[in-house]
Amino acid sequence: MRRWGSLTVTAILLACAACGSATPSAPARPILRIGVDLPLTGHEARAAVPALNGIKFFVQTHPVLDGFDVVLVPADDARDGLPNSSLGVSNVRKLIADPSVMAMIGPFDAWVARGEIPIANAADLAMVSPATSNPCLTREVFVPAKLNPARVDISCKDAGFPGASELRPTRTNNFFRLTTTDELQGSAAADYAYRKLHVQRAAVISDHEVYGQGLADSFAGRLTNLGGTVLGQLDLEPGKGDASGFLKSMKSAGAQAIYYGGGSKSGCAIRAAMKSVFPPGEATPFFGGDGIAQDPVCVSSAGENSAGIFATVPIVDAASRPAAAASIHDFKASFGSTSAFGPYTMVAYDATAVLYAALDRAIRGAGGHLPARAKVTTELAQTTGLAGVTGSLGFDPAGDTTNRVVTLFEAAGTDPRAPWKVVDRVDYSVHLPY
Repeated sequence: MRRWGSLTVTAILLACAACGSATPSAPARPILRIGVDLPLTGHEARAAVPALNGIKFFVQTHPVLDGFDVVLVPADDARDGLPNSSLGVSNVRKLIADPSVMAMIGPFDAWVARGEIPIANAADLAMVSPATSNPCLTREVFVPAKLNPARVDISCKDAGFPGASELRPTRTNNFFRLTTTDELQGSAAADYAYRKLHVQRAAVISDHEVYGQGLADSFAGRLTNLGGTVLGQLDLEPGKGDASGFLKSMKSAGAQAIYYGGGSKSGCAIRAAMKSVFPPGEATPFFGGDGIAQDPVCVSSAGENSAGIFATVPIVDAASRPAAAASIHDFKASFGSTSAFGPYTMVAYDATAVLYAALDRAIRGAGGHLPARAKVTTELAQTTGLAGVTGSLGFDPAGDTTNRVVTLFEAAGTDPRAPWKVVDRVDYSVHLPY
């Protein structure tokens, strides 16, 4: 069977174009279904619904693949406004029960993924996620030694997560993602702070949750490796105490910036409190991860000190890529409203393209019939050099993207509705920071 290397999505789909030329009198084409599991309601819907739109747009523009009509089966894994692992597992079981479902796109949340991966793995159902960044979904180390100020690996077990091997009962990988991992978010913030803003001394605060602590540790480790200094680190559980004393001591010690690992409301309230201690706005930058990025809650909580908030997102910002302009233009012409497009729209579009390419290879290998699900997984694992709108797409042996780009955004000001602006991208595709 042939292996696809550096081909474009367009070339892939042109090979199947003849499949869509049936006349009205021809027999109905067979159906191939792709499952989608995302938090389509609740807080994360503001990002997940535009991601679903990206998936829909790809299928709308490529409705037929190798003689099969492609049908999406979307499911909502949110309950009471939050992603819910049990509901996600239920959704996956329903997809598995339908033999025409060849693979799924999703989920959005690592907690949901930890529940779904073992179920899908046992059934050989491939998963392609456009938005999960927890390292332990694909490996055994949460924070590598070189990014940990203590200079030892923080294992997934140490962090309280099952490692990748515990999630895969078949001992083969069925989970792939187009996002980078969280330790690269902290690293990218440190790279930008040190190299572009000339921050040499910083203080670090986390929300005492594992996600926030991982971000904080990787920022601290990377800044130190670059030659900077972390003057102090505080774990502050939301709702318990405040950071004012710590901020004052860090100001006295000469801190030029604050990094926060955690979510929007608590973290950006710290940003508001900084105004009475540090020079406001960009004079004292405030960094965080995707827990605060582009969130109106963050801007509202920071109030008048919203300028100078920088946040990482572990994906390529397609809107900044000239090569993506035509696809984005066509999407917006099709979907109309501005709110239909979001940061994950084109990442999800590319996730669909990657899956189509793997399905095409698997179908051809099966003589034009629906392939075994395991074959789709095998073909996904071989993806390399596929030209997508977000860059060159491929996966490493663990299922992580080889297009390891982190995008940095800055809050536009005090208006919570204003879009954040892209200020930089840090590319670790060739060299990891550890």
